[in-house]
Amino acid sequence: MSDPITKTPLIRQAWLRVLLFVLAWCLIALLTAVPAILLLTGTSLEDLQGNPIQTLSGLLAGDHFWVILLLEFVVSVISVGVFRLLIDRRGWLDLGWDFGNFMGEAMTGLFIGPALLGTCSILLLLSGHLAWTDIVWDPSSLFLSLGWMILIAFSEELVFRGYILGNLMESFSNKWIALAISALLFAIYHVASPGIHTLALVNLFLAGVLLGINYVYTKNLWFSLLLHLGWNFFEGPVLGFRVGGVVFPSLLQAEPKGDLFITGGDFGLEGSMPVTLLLVTAILVLAWAFERKYNTAGKPATKMPSVQANNPSVQPKA
Repeated sequence: MSDPITKTPLIRQAWLRVLLFVLAWCLIALLTAVPAILLLTGTSLEDLQGNPIQTLSGLLAGDHFWVILLLEFVVSVISVGVFRLLIDRRGWLDLGWDFGNFMGEAMTGLFIGPALLGTCSILLLLSGHLAWTDIVWDPSSLFLSLGWMILIAFSEELVFRGYILGNLMESFSNKWIALAISALLFAIYHVASPGIHTLALVNLFLAGVLLGINYVYTKNLWFSLLLHLGWNFFEGPVLGFRVGGVVFPSLLQAEPKGDLFITGGDFGLEGSMPVTLLLVTAILVLAWAFERKYNTAGKPATKMPSVQANNPSVQPKA
């Protein structure tokens, strides 16, 4: 049996593979997630049909968050696995799992989230828009939340950066167009999140750009995976903010105060204007850094013209 990496894709147009993947992903979710939601949560079919976004938002904010999360993980892994092997005809490892050669950038991704969120929290604290009222040390809750965050980061990065962005980069010679489309799809995917509002959607788009900024240069997932994980875990279980509108048990008990544009409202800190400014700044800095590293490093040095080549009369000494 031949190696799937060496085969020509079943569908040559990468943008068409992305379109079919999104449709298949939604279809698999409908065929598996909807029955599971109805069975495990007791949600009525009438409620789901009448107002699906509001119903899903309520489930995410309630006690059935784990059901949605596990379904997202299973559907994502199955969808990407099937399309990668049967449609793209390429190996799973080819998605971008090389850690050894990108360890430094992976660690950079891991610490970017805490750095940005820590900066934002300090600004809110100093301006009187945030108070931490208590510290609750519950290692089991923190460990469980870390597990949830790993599942979220893995499934979403697998889909939006690993498969969608990777294929879009084959269709568009301009990597920024591919990145923008993948970031837009990432934002649309979160439209049912509890407490969602316009600024939160803008920030989700910017987050999609930030998460993919390294992938467009390296086609490696570790930067975005650890950035996603570090951001979510530090924002919710550590600092005490909502993560995408969902409340997690947290070490610090946060009480944001003030306008929605300052605190993010019920969506969480990532729906605020200070985070907007920090995301834009981080994108510009990283784009500059990666452009400088990957589009200047490795270029062959310009050789000085040989005197003999320019002047045939000059002969080498015996």
